[in-house]
Amino acid sequence: MSRRALPITPDLVLRAYRAGLFPMAEGRQSGRLYWLDPKMRGVLPLDRFHLPRSLRKAVLSGRFEVTADTDFPGVLAGCAAPAPGREDSWINPEIEGLFNALARMGNAHSIEVRQDGALVGGLYGIRIGAAFFGESMFSRADDASKVALVHLVVRLRLGGFTLLDTQFLNDHLARFGAEEIPQADYRNRLSLAVDRSATWRPTISSEELTAEVEALRAISCA
Repeated sequence: MSRRALPITPDLVLRAYRAGLFPMAEGRQSGRLYWLDPKMRGVLPLDRFHLPRSLRKAVLSGRFEVTADTDFPGVLAGCAAPAPGREDSWINPEIEGLFNALARMGNAHSIEVRQDGALVGGLYGIRIGAAFFGESMFSRADDASKVALVHLVVRLRLGGFTLLDTQFLNDHLARFGAEEIPQADYRNRLSLAVDRSATWRPTISSEELTAEVEALRAISCA
């Protein structure tokens, strides 16, 4: 008699992230999740974030309205939706259900970017201790997802976070200072971060945003 697989619950997802694993589906319509544990892990050092001059201008221009945790399901749906060059998605309905539940529990967070009232970009991820696990981002307007990333980094820096996990490294993230580290190194950083205290900042003042953006720009020019 075959053994039935244990159901994947939000609590199980949190335990998996603590151990260095994360779930993905093969496609949007796939009915099965896989646990991944890459030999090389992508991370974005919060003290070495590279902020291009043009992106600094976009963040401070007022062109976008940026919020946090006001429409987690909308951001998740935007990340799962087809886009040019990404016709399929690893976010299947089961992942949507799990992460929406984690958001309701206060363990998952989103950054929303709106233009003229419409949601045009954003990102989401999981928070455990002083670690933030970035999951996915989307953009329907120039610079929207990049602005969301800057707002995430600002909040993590202000809140005392020590680890921003990007799962994998790609050329887009490498532009902002992301790097790959070996699995053993990642797990060491992870074990320290998840047991540290940090504060998620759903709201920040314009003064805090400007000060952090200027600090990031100074780091980029050093």
